[in-house]
Amino acid sequence: MYKIMNKTIGLILILVGITMLVWTGFSYTKKEKIIDAGPIQVSADRQKTVNWPPYFGGIILVVGVFMFVAYSKRKK
Repeated sequence: MYKIMNKTIGLILILVGITMLVWTGFSYTKKEKIIDAGPIQVSADRQKTVNWPPYFGGIILVVGVFMFVAYSKRKK
């Protein structure tokens, strides 16, 4: 059972690592309140960006390959 679970985790890490190598970040819009003075409220849309370094995806990919291969060769 652990062999199947660890192979699955390894495969998931491989897919996440490849995705992080190809797609290095994303942006989203957040509504922020600028002025809140009683009945008067002013808000603005702010664009936020989340980025990660490409080597982080490479590390996750290598760990996933290691887990997948190590638990594939392990005997019962």
